[in-house]
Amino acid sequence: MAPKKILIVDDEPVVVTLLKVRVTSRGFLVEIATDGISALEKAKMWQPDLILLDIAMPEMDGYETCRRLKAMKETAHIPVVFFTAVQEMKLDALAQKAGAVKVIQKPFVDQVFQAISEILGSE
Repeated sequence: MAPKKILIVDDEPVVVTLLKVRVTSRGFLVEIATDGISALEKAKMWQPDLILLDIAMPEMDGYETCRRLKAMKETAHIPVVFFTAVQEMKLDALAQKAGAVKVIQKPFVDQVFQAISEILGSE
């Protein structure tokens, strides 16, 4: 069986590096996007099995990126998990409205793997 593909979208290099190392060490293929626009392009071309998407990014935030992913027929089926340091009262409701299946608060390493396992199954 081919390894599952995960697109990590975050503008913080330290977070991207940490997630990439951890996710690839578990046997997943990883692609990186550092902003919403490149995330849309990479998701459409690469067709990941899951997208880990930061909410707080410049230019286009995670909410808008997720809405656009869900609006494109090529990417609408891809589950999106938000991860964020943002503390909002209605974070889960906002994430669900945008189309995300789960929200994980930073620091998040264990929760990320739990979400991957829940959505993609154990590897």
